[in-house]
Amino acid sequence: MAGIVLTVEKREQLGTGASRAVRKADLLPAVIYGGAQGPAAISLKKDEVMRALRSGKFVSHLVELDLQGKKQRAIPKAIQWHPVSELPVHIDLYRVEETSIIDVEVPVHFKNQEASPGLKRGGALNIVAHTLKLHVPAGNIPEEIVVDLTGLDIGAVIHVSNLQLPKGATPTSKEDLTIATLGGRVVEEAEPAAAPAPAAGDKKAD
Repeated sequence: MAGIVLTVEKREQLGTGASRAVRKADLLPAVIYGGAQGPAAISLKKDEVMRALRSGKFVSHLVELDLQGKKQRAIPKAIQWHPVSELPVHIDLYRVEETSIIDVEVPVHFKNQEASPGLKRGGALNIVAHTLKLHVPAGNIPEEIVVDLTGLDIGAVIHVSNLQLPKGATPTSKEDLTIATLGGRVVEEAEPAAAPAPAAGDKKAD
């Protein structure tokens, strides 16, 4: 069962004027694609969408659409934003089943910075990729990919192959991409300099 449920209404009228009327009714125009049913114009309750957006688990996560008691799972694929208010004005969704394999972009986060010897010695974490694209079952989309920095020293390189991915998930890229590096200069302890040998002919003081 999806964690986010959105109430859906069918839209009979299309076009700019019809979309404007939908927004005035505190609804958001949307289109759902995919599956044997083909594209369909719908509207969503604005307050439900805003709540889902604030949760941080909306785009590229499985949601459940409720059309008069009939349920349909979907993935929000694209959101059009108003250039001034920065509020959503249109949403595209794609029909899926929980077992459907889809491509999603998942955020990458880092933990245990305090347990990294390299960072303790003044090194810097250079993040190359803040997100990772995955092939993953729609019902098993991770909220994040977590990288554990415990024990990593200056010079360490974190690749996709070093990550723990959820069951059934694989990277969309066949390359072993770099996620992050630990940069900084390794300072070696200098050995004490040997005392210079006495020059020939020098006499030891009595």
